[in-house]
Amino acid sequence: MRSVAKASARLPLARFAGAFLLLAPVGLTGCSIFTPIPTPRGQMVEKQDYDTLVPGTTTRADVTALLGSPTSRATFDDNTWFYIGEVTAPVPLSRPRVNQQQVLVLNFDQGGVLRQLRRLDKSQAHNVAMVGRVTPSPGSDASFMQQLIGNVGRYNPMGLGGDTLGGSSGLGSNNGYGHGGAGNTLP
Repeated sequence: MRSVAKASARLPLARFAGAFLLLAPVGLTGCSIFTPIPTPRGQMVEKQDYDTLVPGTTTRADVTALLGSPTSRATFDDNTWFYIGEVTAPVPLSRPRVNQQQVLVLNFDQGGVLRQLRRLDKSQAHNVAMVGRVTPSPGSDASFMQQLIGNVGRYNPMGLGGDTLGGSSGLGSNNGYGHGGAGNTLP
């Protein structure tokens, strides 16, 4: 009789645990930790905004009043403005995924009147590969540990003696490491 009572007492607990395991994933699907939050970056210009820009009549002041200042300007041509924006979503252990990308290119004439408007999207983007070369730099090829151990005992702000503050090679002198003995004195 006791074994029947124990089994019947465990039965509701087992049913509850089983129901919990079945319904927990359904309840968690609405949690924001499972859906990446899109992040807007830059200036996403809406279609109704750039449709109001009319080449031949719209000026730089009109564009600035409507869209704000540009994200960037051409390097050697101040008459070319770029409005760059994208919407990204995080990807675990990787770079963010670009969901939407837009570049609005505005070309002005010398008088400041809009001459051409182009809209570029993600399909027109080009991936640019990084160059694998290494730029040589002067200095030593010492590792971190070699640098750490090599500098032990090299700097002593109070010097090794003498009557003045810093002694002969401390705070009061200009011939420390890196000066080559010349110091920082003015002629």
